[in-house]
Amino acid sequence: MPEPIVTRTSPDRPRASSVLQPGLWQGGPGMERYRVKGRGSLVVPVKAGDRIAVCDTEGAQACELSFIDTNGRFNDAGLDVASDGTAEGLKALVAEGGEGASRTLAAFRRRGIDLAVARSLGLFGQSSTAGAKAEFTMALDGLLVVAAPGRPMHVASADTATPIELRVKRANVGRSYMEMLPEPLADPLQEIRIRAATASAYFVRAGEFIQLIDVSGRQCTDFQAFSARKVDRGLDLALDSTITRTLLGRSYPAPGLPSKAFDRDIEPLVEIVQDTVGRHDAFATACNARYYDDMGYPGHVNCTDNFNKALAPYGIPGRKGWEAINFFYNTHVDQQNQIHMDEPWSRPGDYVLMRALTDLVCVSSSCPDDIDAANGWDPTDIHLRTYSGAESFSRAVAIRMTPESAPVPTQETAFHPRFAEKTRNFTEYRGFWLPASFRDGAIGEYWACRERAVVMDLSALRKFEITGPDAEALLQWCLTRDIRKLSNGQVVYSAMCYESGGMIDDGTLYRLGQNNFRWVGGDDASGLWLREQAERAGFRAWVRSSTDQMHNIAVQGPGSRNILKDIIWTAPQQSSLGELDWFRFCIGRIGHFEGPPVVVSRTGYTGELGYEIFCHPKDALAVFDAVMKAGEPYGLTPMGLEALDMVRIEAGLVFAGYDFNDQIDPFEAGIGFTVPLKSKADDFIGREALIERKQTPRHRLVGLAIEANDAIGHGDPVFVGRAQVGVVTSATRSPILKRNIALARLDVHHAALGSTVEIGKLDGHQKRLPASVTDLAQYDPGKTRPRG
Repeated sequence: MPEPIVTRTSPDRPRASSVLQPGLWQGGPGMERYRVKGRGSLVVPVKAGDRIAVCDTEGAQACELSFIDTNGRFNDAGLDVASDGTAEGLKALVAEGGEGASRTLAAFRRRGIDLAVARSLGLFGQSSTAGAKAEFTMALDGLLVVAAPGRPMHVASADTATPIELRVKRANVGRSYMEMLPEPLADPLQEIRIRAATASAYFVRAGEFIQLIDVSGRQCTDFQAFSARKVDRGLDLALDSTITRTLLGRSYPAPGLPSKAFDRDIEPLVEIVQDTVGRHDAFATACNARYYDDMGYPGHVNCTDNFNKALAPYGIPGRKGWEAINFFYNTHVDQQNQIHMDEPWSRPGDYVLMRALTDLVCVSSSCPDDIDAANGWDPTDIHLRTYSGAESFSRAVAIRMTPESAPVPTQETAFHPRFAEKTRNFTEYRGFWLPASFRDGAIGEYWACRERAVVMDLSALRKFEITGPDAEALLQWCLTRDIRKLSNGQVVYSAMCYESGGMIDDGTLYRLGQNNFRWVGGDDASGLWLREQAERAGFRAWVRSSTDQMHNIAVQGPGSRNILKDIIWTAPQQSSLGELDWFRFCIGRIGHFEGPPVVVSRTGYTGELGYEIFCHPKDALAVFDAVMKAGEPYGLTPMGLEALDMVRIEAGLVFAGYDFNDQIDPFEAGIGFTVPLKSKADDFIGREALIERKQTPRHRLVGLAIEANDAIGHGDPVFVGRAQVGVVTSATRSPILKRNIALARLDVHHAALGSTVEIGKLDGHQKRLPASVTDLAQYDPGKTRPRG
């Protein structure tokens, strides 16, 4: 008998995917967002009916708005509000060459605008709160000019300049392709729209720049290039991804030293100059007919056939499968050597900028793949621009403070010109180019730090000015240390935790006054967290970024005090440099009472006696030159990040992302001393979780002395028998201890001093390296040298 049909009263209905994409800003149709950097300016075309909102994101930042009509005149009618100033802030920024000054001037020149007669409307200022907004509706078509003016910051004050955010809600929601395109980096030589599922070939001369733009976001493009002189000889020696990966030791070229891509003759054809995505691949060929045939889509358009068609006029023979540098693709190889693929990381307007190293025939595609996630399931257009070789573009990648933030390109620190005279080996670190090593090599720099003195660029550290009547209360609530015990002129090392007890960041807090503090940490997230907590709890406190106005070098080593004591002038009410105790700072000047102002703290990251010197970028070269001159008799030498990693591991000093993250609490990170649960009476974020974690610990960060000379690295597993009991977080070969050492997070049952463990290589079982548990700091565990 047939089975009876079961009727449900409320049958389940298939549901759509619920996907959160914080990386794609959800502004809504017709909404645009712009960031005006502190001490910067921006020009945006607007039309009548457009609604604009200006936001003081961090508080206490002045803003100037100017409107220019289609006749090139400053006109109050555009904003429908009377001007109250003469744009003095904008004029000063343009005269100083501030952020965006060249583009602002270029926009004015093209329209015949006279900056001397500028008018402006002043917004916000010293009393405005974080997130303060002003909204307007445009009454005329024209240009909106937004400036975030400010004076150069004095190191002993909090008069920093911070970003202004501009949002534009277009009256006409439908944006054309050209309106979606970002502004050119310079005047283009070629503009080519590569429509979805097509490819275009083009010729580029040596020295010219090639910009590939993902207009809508999450769209892949294959790139291939040939030496034009070889094409003329009938050779089609294309870029070879295998050779490029082998020579660079990485998956794909990137700005910096590993920037070049090579053909089959091992000739470099292009170098990567700028990259706002940082995630591409060269693991596979461009898509081809075979791929779609095997997936059940015979006849599907593909990049290989598109390449063949585009390259035919140049006499380049077709292939069944082209390899390429796959820009904006997101594939990776797992531990089992399987290749996996997901949606691209690229956002609308992201790009890669390359420079041709010889005359090139190039071809680029807009990938037609719509049967998987390669293009976010929706193929769109790619835009190509080329620029003259006479243009100048700095090498840069992009970082974002938060997933939805606008990309910020890599900066050179104010000390960069002096370090660049001594090395070309720079690495990108947290949005800045920092030296990796110098001509003596990391070992030579290491011994200079241990025996003499070194100078390092630490300007990438994030600085935040915390001020206001509730500044102390905010920090007491957000930091694990007891801030009420901090005296003026004192520095304290602290952790900052989530409610779960997991760490946000570690850093040092400087007390400059009763209501004035400076946080120096490693991540922008710490400043964002402080600002969020101030708003949530209603604290009258401002948290304002000062990283761009406060650059710093560190002078470390046994000779550091002698080098600095005679060049740092301090007023009578300040401690002299020679009188500074550990974790104290003084405010002074270089040389004499009219010299460049500096803040000097007796702190460091090397395990040696040392100091950090903070100054405004405009004074950086004068500060550096004075330090180097004073250091000549003591053998002062520059030190890069490679040697810094060696000395900090020896000293048991932890590094974010390696030795701790947001799942690790301060006790597990080896810095439990920053959590005074007994002596700090006030509550703070994460206290309850940290009490519980301390009572029932699972892991402990320890040192490992390794009885083998094989290389050890972050992520290597640690075993006792067949069971994995931990993981290596940082490792190095210690010259002074004459062995490999590591920091490792171990199960507490195997973390006692002297316990024996094994570090796994290969699959963790086929090869083991014996090790024993030591103090976290294997070099000078009592900290006698920095205290001395």
